[in-house]
Amino acid sequence: MTHQRPFVSRLTPKDIDDNLTDLCRVLVDSVADGAAISFMMPLDHDTAARFWVDDVKSAVENGERHLFGAFAEGRLIGTVQLLLSMPPNQPHRSEISKMIVHPLARRQGLGKALMGEALSSAREEGKTLVTLDTRTGDVSEALYKSVGFEPAGVIPDFAFDPDGQSRHATTYMYRYL
Repeated sequence: MTHQRPFVSRLTPKDIDDNLTDLCRVLVDSVADGAAISFMMPLDHDTAARFWVDDVKSAVENGERHLFGAFAEGRLIGTVQLLLSMPPNQPHRSEISKMIVHPLARRQGLGKALMGEALSSAREEGKTLVTLDTRTGDVSEALYKSVGFEPAGVIPDFAFDPDGQSRHATTYMYRYL
């Protein structure tokens, strides 16, 4: 059996359609695992599909964001988005959104690879500052620090955890390119 090495690529609108089942699986399973990525439990496949098609695909088509996918063994197992559409007074800035790696594929360097592609893309787009926010104390905070992001501040009680039982703080982070 030949094992394909994991890789990351920028996804087109057609790629979103072709990989919709995997995109939904990554999102639904990550929320069920407790990922703080704006969705609440239980997240169903139809809601996830609407997010990928109505929100993400349309923004990719309009050039407002780039979507990157991590693949292994022919399946999409992680994503990250680079938001490019900023207010008129922030043309130099982009934002990282929805950094998601399937729970069974974590701790293999895929998050770092996804972030590397997103940061390279931001640089190619002429951006000089990249921002993001993450649940304070989450494992993703260490990932972001490892690729050069620095904390800018913490907002307490920012959002509910996916189970709706408690609120968590969020840490805003930034990185110059």
